[in-house]
Amino acid sequence: MLPVGFLEVANGAARTITLPEGKTLQVTIPEGAEDRQMLRLKEQGMPGLGGGPAGDAYVELHVEPHPFFHRKDDNIHVEVPVTLKEAVLGARIEVPTIGGPVTLTVPKGSNTGTTLRLRDRGIRNRKSGQRGHQMINLTVVLPPAEEPELVAFLETWQPKIQQEPRKEMLT
Repeated sequence: MLPVGFLEVANGAARTITLPEGKTLQVTIPEGAEDRQMLRLKEQGMPGLGGGPAGDAYVELHVEPHPFFHRKDDNIHVEVPVTLKEAVLGARIEVPTIGGPVTLTVPKGSNTGTTLRLRDRGIRNRKSGQRGHQMINLTVVLPPAEEPELVAFLETWQPKIQQEPRKEMLT
């Protein structure tokens, strides 16, 4: 079993491994490989009986979890925190992708749970060649310390539309 990083399988990579008999090999981890996928290393196994040609060696990939990327089929899912100001007013923010950071527009009035899609920023499908998407799930976070101006505003603010966000939970 070969432990590999999430981004190594997402983008493809090369690794050097050492076989039990001490032989070292360069292994290509294909872009879009999956957890528990078996790689066949042709004629890199043990020598055949009676001096025959070497057999094949097999390596099972074990994909290590990533701290914030999650794979579902060919799509990448990630939760991205946004400030209250960014959510209410909209903003252009930098978000991580498996290929590096990109700029994304957060629409005005976004809320926790709003999902945005970055087309073709997911895993490349090995059969079709098409890339999946990256799904950005927004999470609104409040300031880490008290903001007196925000508190003063909310104490006097009267929303035009009254909300009952827990109504369905309580009936």
